[in-house]
Amino acid sequence: MSLEQQVFTAGVVGAGGAGFPTYKKLTPGADMLIVNAAECEPLLASDRYLMRHRAAEVVAGARAVADACQIPQIVIGTKSHYTREIAALQAAIADQGSAIRIHGVDSFYPAGDEQVLIFEVTGRSVPPGGLPGDVGAMTINVTTAANIAAAMAGTPVVRRLVTVTGEVSRPVVVDAPVGATAADLIGAAGGATVDPYVIVRGGPMMGKLVDGSHAATVGYGKADGGLIVLSADHPLVRFVAKPVDRALNETKSMCIQCQMCTQLCPRYLIGHQIRPHRVMRALQNGIDDALTDALLCCECGICELYSCPMGLSPRKMNVYVKGMLRAQGVTVDDHSVHPAQTDERAYRRIAQSRFIDRWKLGAYPTSIEDCVRLDPDEVRLPTRHGVGMAARPCVAVGDRVAVGDTVAQVDFGQVGAPVHASIDGRVSEVDDAHITILREERPS
Repeated sequence: MSLEQQVFTAGVVGAGGAGFPTYKKLTPGADMLIVNAAECEPLLASDRYLMRHRAAEVVAGARAVADACQIPQIVIGTKSHYTREIAALQAAIADQGSAIRIHGVDSFYPAGDEQVLIFEVTGRSVPPGGLPGDVGAMTINVTTAANIAAAMAGTPVVRRLVTVTGEVSRPVVVDAPVGATAADLIGAAGGATVDPYVIVRGGPMMGKLVDGSHAATVGYGKADGGLIVLSADHPLVRFVAKPVDRALNETKSMCIQCQMCTQLCPRYLIGHQIRPHRVMRALQNGIDDALTDALLCCECGICELYSCPMGLSPRKMNVYVKGMLRAQGVTVDDHSVHPAQTDERAYRRIAQSRFIDRWKLGAYPTSIEDCVRLDPDEVRLPTRHGVGMAARPCVAVGDRVAVGDTVAQVDFGQVGAPVHASIDGRVSEVDDAHITILREERPS
């Protein structure tokens, strides 16, 4: 069986957040494989833990991809201050006799953005609206690399590491089955220490807010690496929860066109013609000649969580405009790169510590040593794990399943990934979005 087929069968997706089905990437043509080990978001520690304890799997998975896709160079891009992680990777590289190179980057946000990391490692800018292959690169997340190694041994993606931090009794990395609920993950960290609370699903910069009252019904998927518990009145929660109509009214009445959102935009600084201040101005004056800039937004949040002196929401406005344009069938038509925009990039990168201080997150650890294993009595398996289509359930209520059994399927060639049971038990609920399994001990 080819590596492509093994990775498909195991249901491997991009574990860094996007969830793109990995098997669709495994085609020849790149001259460099970049393993993204820069853990983009502040406070998240799962990838760091993986590198310290499962470096051999990371290296084996990366080597397998390079061999299968005939890629001559492998580079692991990680943060220079991850000294223990780098040491573990170097030891695994030496043990396996590989020529993998480690490239250290500074601790800025968003160092783990795919296109930003490609620029850091190669000096090349992926064209606006383009793909890494346009500059001869292929990227995979560090956890994805480990999952590829497991797939080669016939093990599907049924567990993942999740950072659980914030207002919990004991911040930990949780080794959890796919589909573990937010409530069980929080319980593994000793429970929430505030009430009411809000869950940030992901990291503090790009994560989605979920009211804590829904914790028991939110199943974590293959691409979900973080859970942050914050008080419902935390300033970050209040800002991110701002309604779109309020943000639009503030844009029309308060934007001073200082251009800081553009000057600090990571995609602008690798040469893309994304200028959030022009989008804001277009919304103010009703002239839409600049609205297409919004299509290039990666939604990192720097423009609104750091740059804007008026407390406005350029990211929210970019997302709002992108939705309108895509509904009209508008796509990126200017793929040119503007190298002069990169000249001051080194002086405009924002240290992660600044976000942590700005949004009062300094009470929470940035590195976590403890890992606990979670084996809950119930999982809610999402049928869709990021980019692409949802898998089709192939089980029914009452069916008995074992860990690793396929419970939802897509066809080979489709942009999606099969889903596997992550606990032994019986299927208790099936719908288009989730498959719920209740634990049941299998007869010996």
